[in-house]
Amino acid sequence: MSLSQKLAGQKLAEAQVHLIPGRDPVSIRFGDQLIAVLPRLRRFARGLTGSAVEADDLVQAACERALARQHQFQEGTRFDSWMFRIVQTIWIDQVRSRDIRKEGGEIAEERMGSDEAVRRVEARLALDEVRRAVDRLAPDQRTALLLVTVDGLSYKETAEIVGVPIGTIMSRLARARIALQLQLDAGGGMSRSTDNAEAQ
Repeated sequence: MSLSQKLAGQKLAEAQVHLIPGRDPVSIRFGDQLIAVLPRLRRFARGLTGSAVEADDLVQAACERALARQHQFQEGTRFDSWMFRIVQTIWIDQVRSRDIRKEGGEIAEERMGSDEAVRRVEARLALDEVRRAVDRLAPDQRTALLLVTVDGLSYKETAEIVGVPIGTIMSRLARARIALQLQLDAGGGMSRSTDNAEAQ
């Protein structure tokens, strides 16, 4: 790329930034980053709360806090890590402020005559069983599991978000996987024995 092409590209970028009067380039970048991370925040919040409605409320609260504290974000650091930390902090505050946490979302019942509908219902039941098992994990284990396995963050990134050493994340993740497997084995065994009893 020639120097003139680079300069033309830079002038075009500067012109695009100034298309929105009254907004500085930093706030435009901040807004773009916030929009880009929303699906990941929602997925993380859904894993924490176990409810789509509560997850949406949690993400909205996190976005409001991020916008209000935009000046606290340090350019050059990971925006997604900062937002995950805000979501987690708000969720911890919400859990501490109430005595009983609501159970996960309910499965809508479907009545269809095809085999596909049966498979869909079975898949939803299995997914619901996994969600309930994840909900029963200790909060620190659930957070580690969601950030590493669902959102694909590294141990180091997860440790930075949660504010603990990497070894602690590895330990929490190992305990979470074992607890999840034990819960699913126990639940799966119960449903298989029920199926066998109904078949007889």
